[in-house]
Amino acid sequence: MAMEKIVLEIPEEVMISLKESPAVLSRDIRMLAAVKMYEMGRLSSGRAAQLAGVPRVSFLQSLSLYGVAVFSLSPDELKRDFENA
Repeated sequence: MAMEKIVLEIPEEVMISLKESPAVLSRDIRMLAAVKMYEMGRLSSGRAAQLAGVPRVSFLQSLSLYGVAVFSLSPDELKRDFENA
């Protein structure tokens, strides 16, 4: 699988405030980006899991830690699902 590298410059003061190693911060940023892009509908759960570097099931299980629903249906979609049940 081909990979692209993105370099993110973090101010030293931020690193000191977070008290995290670059490796841990990198992992956290990847997960946060993946969760947000999934929440916004920009990535599927599978692609978001790839971005986060975790299995899809682990990604889906972790969504609740970030206050993100696994399934987000609009009121109309929910009504249709209920009518079709």
